[in-house]
Amino acid sequence: MPLNEDFISDAFPALNGDQVFLDNAGGSQVARHVADRLTQYLLGPNVQLGASYAASAQNGDMVHEGRTALATLLNAARPEEIVMGATTTQLLGQLAQALSQDWVKGDEVIITNFDHEANIGPWTKLADKGIVLRTWEMPKAAHSPDLDDLKALLGPRTKLVAVTHASNIYGTINPIPEIAKVVHESGALLCVDGVAFAPHRAVDVQALDADFYAFSVYKTYGAHFAALYGRYDALLAAGNINHRFFTRAKVPQKMEPGNASYELAYSCLGVIDYLEAFAAAHGTNTTGRAAIEAAFAIMADHEEALSERLLSYLRGRDDVTIIGADVADKAIRVPTISFVIDRQSSDAVVREVDKTGIGIRFGDFYSRGLVDGLNLSSGDGVIRVSAVHYNTLNQIDRLIAALEEVRT
Repeated sequence: MPLNEDFISDAFPALNGDQVFLDNAGGSQVARHVADRLTQYLLGPNVQLGASYAASAQNGDMVHEGRTALATLLNAARPEEIVMGATTTQLLGQLAQALSQDWVKGDEVIITNFDHEANIGPWTKLADKGIVLRTWEMPKAAHSPDLDDLKALLGPRTKLVAVTHASNIYGTINPIPEIAKVVHESGALLCVDGVAFAPHRAVDVQALDADFYAFSVYKTYGAHFAALYGRYDALLAAGNINHRFFTRAKVPQKMEPGNASYELAYSCLGVIDYLEAFAAAHGTNTTGRAAIEAAFAIMADHEEALSERLLSYLRGRDDVTIIGADVADKAIRVPTISFVIDRQSSDAVVREVDKTGIGIRFGDFYSRGLVDGLNLSSGDGVIRVSAVHYNTLNQIDRLIAALEEVRT
């Protein structure tokens, strides 16, 4: 189905300028619907929560609506399973603090060498208290991990496995339900970084069977905000990192020290507003989860076409190495495409493309272990093009033309 470009350009005013945004894995543009909700909160009775007077109660209801919107977006069983915060990195750090209160020296956590640092760093820091770190490594020349390698690492003292849903370098979608089954059979918890996946597909934490799942709202068409899903009983069992008089039963507030931003919480309703409006503009008049799933299904088809246009070009160059799957299949990857060019600096290529008004990026994107393991000769990482549904085939063609201009 062709996308309704008039609807999309109206929803994202930033798209109507000269800049082409192909660095969306670093942060998407914000839908007008989100800005409307943000303005509604800030220009209303903006007061502290928890008082008995009407305006405070109203604000409390609005923040809860934002939490509920995030629960709907992730298909959590209840709003209390959503912990809100500024960034995914912050929230995963807080989760590590809370869970590790009950862990003892010799307990184990499995991390990977292919995740973003947000889901590696907080767990490695626990080594200071005697937690043993084991690393699930990507097989050489592969872009999908081997479950047998994970099984070999799991043991009776494994407390948690931390893994990404989709790599922000490879773009590959990892089989989270299968991983969850293996992890849970061992008696451990599963923490999933969904940042690179959530902008492209409808997330269903219940179907994934993840114990914890984090994503960045600001990479999913919202404001600079983030959310962490935690299965209710897992959150209940976690320690308190908020005020010392909070009990473990105070879920999720015990995981939100200082409170999350009220206005940004409420603005999350705008993400749902946008997805519902997108679905309606493309022939599906429904609300809630049905609209979310319909919208992302349409987006995935369009993104697959974007991926194929770029990958087809890259496959045709004998001086290009694609980092990850070289197929566009939406079941295998999201449209985050990384590559290097022989005898060319990634830095230099990107800066030349910048001059054409097209924003892409180079580097390791905080997946340093993964990029270091590639042994790239240039030393400045990969070139990354990260599209989302509001990008067009014409923009990909413009990028291809720019890459042609910098060929040696």
